[in-house]
Amino acid sequence: MPVATLSAMMPTMPTPSAMPFTAVPTAGIPSPSSAVWYLGPIPVRAYALCILTGVFVAVWWSDRRYRARGGRPELVLDVAIVAVPAGIVGARLYHVVTSPDDYFGPNGDLARIPQTWQGGLGIWGGIAGGVLAGVLLLRHRGLRVAPLADAVAPTLLVAQAIGRLGNWFNQELYGSPTTLPWGLRIDDAHLPAGSTYPPGTLFHPTFLYEALWNLAGAVLLVWIGRRMVARSGATGGRLLWIYLMVYTAGRVWIEMLRIDEAETVLGLRLNVWTSIVIFLVGAIGLFLSSRRPLSDAIDRPGRGTRKDRSAAEEDDSVEDAAAEHDLPEDASPAEPAATASAHPGCVGTESEDRSATEVGGNRVRMVAT
Repeated sequence: MPVATLSAMMPTMPTPSAMPFTAVPTAGIPSPSSAVWYLGPIPVRAYALCILTGVFVAVWWSDRRYRARGGRPELVLDVAIVAVPAGIVGARLYHVVTSPDDYFGPNGDLARIPQTWQGGLGIWGGIAGGVLAGVLLLRHRGLRVAPLADAVAPTLLVAQAIGRLGNWFNQELYGSPTTLPWGLRIDDAHLPAGSTYPPGTLFHPTFLYEALWNLAGAVLLVWIGRRMVARSGATGGRLLWIYLMVYTAGRVWIEMLRIDEAETVLGLRLNVWTSIVIFLVGAIGLFLSSRRPLSDAIDRPGRGTRKDRSAAEEDDSVEDAAAEHDLPEDASPAEPAATASAHPGCVGTESEDRSATEVGGNRVRMVAT
């Protein structure tokens, strides 16, 4: 049979260039199909659960670390009660200020400002608000900030790592497209508006990068803290400055991978510039704190806690009341003999009066001491 006839009988296969391209993801990290569940009419949001879990872990671990330094068991919880709400407010305000178009732009909606469960908490505003509230409480109680700051530093990184999982559930703040096997799958509904990415495109999982970076940073801070104590006997507030440097060093390159809309300055995202500035602040703070005498003392010099001062004042009041009860109402250290003669039935010799005077004087001197 001629070759031409055989060729005509065989089915025609389309060439690769003529075949339609449809990328079917066979690898990559899948995104959760839902970020909210309902218990009856009550919504349970994954983002909020991640934030609360991070806070719980940080408070629990901070309490253990602070008590190991000689701190009072109840203090970390007291600080958390004021610092966490202040931190959430500060984080939300920072996000609103650095992303104004979402709220004040032509298509903005002011009603979205309090909707924190939709995402949008700026870490720097959260740190600023929480630190301010915590410092005010510590100063009110006469306690030093450095020991608690060093106790909290690694726990903040763990809390931030857990909180980043909320971005995964919300399918937000991911990076640029990638062909790496650990790329993140994103639903079409969560792609940037107006994007033309082909189906099956994978993106850098920036939430995972930051979570792993923070966990490694927490381990590093714990190790550095132990080395500091072994060498100089104290951390002296230096772990807080190192925390700022470690976190921002990772945040710079991770932030530059993201493709979500953000304010830019000189071609760089605002959060990149913020991270650079905070890194320099941490480096300067570490340098200055290392040149000072190092101490992990809990109480501020010359001051005890408010509870201790109240207890001391109560003890003084009890001693004064006891002294007044022992002495006659009108008696004074200089007039014991006159007091004795003023009471009917108090008859004694001169030596007895002198003895009473000496005893009364000794009692008065003891109380004064």
